[in-house]
This record gives sequence, structure tokens and C-alpha cells, in this order.
Amino acid sequence: MSDIDVIEVAKAAEKGRWARFSESDFYWKFRGSPVAMVSFAVTAVLVLSALFAPLIAPYNPFDPGSLNLMNGFSAPGVPNAFTGETFALGTDDQGRDVFSTILYGMRISLFVGFAAVTFALVLGVTLGLIAGYVGGWTETIIMRVADVQLTFPSILVAMLIFGVAKGFTPVEYRDQMAIWVLIIAIGLSDWVQFARVVRGATLVERNKEYVQAARLIGRTSPAIMLRHILPNVLSPVLVIATISLALAIIAEATLSFLGVGAPPTQPSLGTLIRIGQGFLFSGEWWILFFPAMTLLTLALAVNLLGDWLRDALNPRLK
Repeated sequence: MSDIDVIEVAKAAEKGRWARFSESDFYWKFRGSPVAMVSFAVTAVLVLSALFAPLIAPYNPFDPGSLNLMNGFSAPGVPNAFTGETFALGTDDQGRDVFSTILYGMRISLFVGFAAVTFALVLGVTLGLIAGYVGGWTETIIMRVADVQLTFPSILVAMLIFGVAKGFTPVEYRDQMAIWVLIIAIGLSDWVQFARVVRGATLVERNKEYVQAARLIGRTSPAIMLRHILPNVLSPVLVIATISLALAIIAEATLSFLGVGAPPTQPSLGTLIRIGQGFLFSGEWWILFFPAMTLLTLALAVNLLGDWLRDALNPRLK
């Protein structure tokens, strides 16, 4: 077969995959839901804006050499009285462009959210698979720990874990490690829901014929869990992960707003809201308003997308 034939076969296969996707019930439901399309578009725009912040932002708000204190407290769209510069969303007390700080702060919030959900997903799915497949005392210990953690609000658990982890971190490394400590704190506070769902699905799947056949041919327990059971329990996990992303972003913003999250050298949306709250009653409303609206829009769009995904993947609604 020549190279041209190989290329033609690859193109036909690619076209076939797209044709199957465009004719699937999932795509048909997506096109029929204005809420899903709008929330997906808003989420995509915000995520891409954060990823390409260095290219989109007109200023680097965290470069001290580029700041001009004379631009401080510039109102949105109004030329500064001293420098004559105009900023679309205004500036803060240090003369930083609010639009640029939002783009860079959203990068931190999204990174913490994605990383925390990934950590919680891996931990929760692993423990859920083990509890559901192994059973016995292993299941009892894992699920009792999960039940105990559910009695406490997740934000309090995250604050406790963050405080303990920060206490073990050397003082000179606390600012550098604050983001990673924050990720671990949020992830450890959110693994329970993944574990409970996966454990319940595993209890159903482990007694089916394909699992029994895998045992008969000599498959090991880890291989059965990872290669046979896990693919069949991923649908609810993906839905939970999407909804948890919005909750993780809000948790990060809450912790940063309380002063126990992202450091001032790496401000997230929560840190920007905390800074803006101090100037709200002095008339500089834009320092708080625009970061808060960005956080609200991002969390709402991701949450609506997760709600639609839950309904779309629910076999009882098909």
C-alpha cells in the first residue's frame, strides 16, 4: 500500500469517526440544548483567555517594573488624571490593570481547580474500586472514613488540611508551596463523592459475567479493576468531576478570600476579590466587581455544563 493510500484510509477513518459523533444521541442532545451550548461557549472562552493570558492581557500586572503608581484607582474607561492612560476595567491601588489581573488570576483559579479535581478523582476512584471489589474490612474502613469526613463541611476540612500542611512547610518555602498545598487540601476534602459513587457501581459490576470470565482466565485483581471494571464506571465519574470543578474553583476562591489560599505574589480570583473588598466602600467598586463577576460567570457556566452532562449521560432519561 502506497503512502497516498494510507493517507486516504486515515482520512476516511477520521471522517467516519466525526460522522458517528455527529449522528450520536450525545451530540443531538447538545445541539438541542441552548443552555449547554451557551455554557460550553462561555467556559471555553474563559479557559482559553486564561491559558493565553500573556498574549491577550495588555499588561503584565505582576511585573513591578511595568507598574505606575500614578495610574492607581483609575475608573473604568476614564482617562487617568495624571498619566492620561485609559483602562477598560480600571486599575487597582497599585496601578495594575484590572482586566489583566483577572486573566492572570483566572489562570491560578483554573489550575488549582483542575489539579484539585484530578487529585480527588484519582484518589476517590482508586479507593472506591478497592472498597467495592475487595470488600470486607477494607471496604468498611474506607467507607467509615468517608462517612466521618462527610459530617464536616468540605471548606472546613480544606482549611484544616491547609493549615496543618502549611505548618509542616518551612517558612522560606511557604509562598512557593502555597498553591500545591491548596490543591492537596481541596483534593482531600472532595474525594469522598468519587469513592462512594465508584464503590456502588463496582459492587454491581463485580458480579457480572465479564468479570467472572476475567477471573477464570487468570486475570489479577488489579488488572480486572483497571481494565474491565473501571471503563464501565467512568460515566458518573466524569459528571461528578465536571460539577466538582465549579465547586473546587469556588472553594479556592473562598480560601483565598479568607487569606489562607493563594499568596499575594500569585493572586487568584479569590485573592483579587479580597483585595477589592477593602476598597468597596471608598468608591473604587470596580476592583471588587469585575473579579467577582468573572468568578460567578465561570462557576455558573461550569456548573450548568455539569448539570446538562449529568442528564445527557443518565440512561434513565434516554
